[in-house]
Order: sequence, then structure tokens, then C-alpha cells
Amino acid sequence: MRSKTVLACADGLDNIEISATLRIHRDTVSKWRRRFVRLRLEGLMDEQRPGRPPSVTLDQVEQVVVATLKQVPKNVTHWSRTSMAARSGLSKSTIGRIWRDFGLKPHQAGTFKLSTDPLFVEKVVDVVGLYHNPPERAVVLCVDEKSQIQALDRSQPVLPGMPERRTHDHVRNGITSLFAAFNVADGTVIGELLRFRRSTQRC
Repeated sequence: MRSKTVLACADGLDNIEISATLRIHRDTVSKWRRRFVRLRLEGLMDEQRPGRPPSVTLDQVEQVVVATLKQVPKNVTHWSRTSMAARSGLSKSTIGRIWRDFGLKPHQAGTFKLSTDPLFVEKVVDVVGLYHNPPERAVVLCVDEKSQIQALDRSQPVLPGMPERRTHDHVRNGITSLFAAFNVADGTVIGELLRFRRSTQRC
């Protein structure tokens, strides 16, 4: 805003014209013009503001962000507020605020995998195009399978209470295979659980 005001001044506009062009108050235009005339470019710098100076410097914020993204603490898998506070010398609440401001969540893990198929892009375009523009009077289904799911159960029933109590061990009830198809036209899901996975079985 200040640079726009100065540029407008350089074009020979008066305060009223600058105010109308930039949609700011004439007093604001007058203040920055006076400061520029008196101090030139230094007059465009922010003045000292009243109140307590910030207790956390930009360098400290940068160090926390860089350490969170590029370093791993010793003997653990990810940073916690406590461990980062101990490393940086800042409080745990300050660490939480910095992470929140920068959208950092070191406790969450993310993975990705890209296909090495040289025709991967062409196949994706074909599949997505089929969903967006299916053949006339055709049913388009997205089919997937999850095979050999472990059917586990607690060795004892969950006991009510505050908090609920659960056993640490499980009873294995064999495996199952889940087959599901998603109808992209109406959003319905067709699914079936099968005990064994054989090529003759179909959803």
C-alpha cells in the first residue's frame, strides 16, 4: 500500500486522486507523502510500535520449522512438543503455536507410491475419462478387493467403565476376503465377504 502511494505521488496525483485510486483515507495518503518527503525511502519503514516486543524471534521460528521438517530426534520416530521445546529452549505452548501456524503435524505419517508403468498417465486418463463420460446405457463400476483380512477379536469382551478396559491379546478367527464394487453413477456399493479367495468367485 505504501509503495502504491509513493508511485501515485510520482505520477503527479494529489491526495484526493490518490485516495480515490487506492481506496484509502486521505489522511493516510497525506501521512505517507509527508514521511517520504522528509525521510525519503527510510520513511517507508515501519516505526516502532507500542507494547512488549515479541519474545520469539523469527530465527527461532525458522529453527523450529527446519528441525521439524528435516531432522529426527534421537531414539524416537518423530518430534513431540516436549522434545522440541527441550531442543529449542521455547515453551511447549510456543512450539504448538508455531506448528499450528505452519500446518506441521510431525506425529502423522504419510506415504506415497508412484507406478513405474510407462503408460501410467495414459491409463489414468482413460479411467478418469470413463468415469466422467461413460458409454451410453453402460454401468461403470470401480471394483477393488482386500484379501486375507485377519478376523481378530479380543480374548475377553470389552468391559464397560471409565475408561473402558480391554485385553491386550487377541483370538484369531481365520481370514476373510472383501470384494466391493462402487457404482459411480448412483453412489451405491456392492460388497461381499468370502472365506477364501478363488478365481471362480465373483462379487
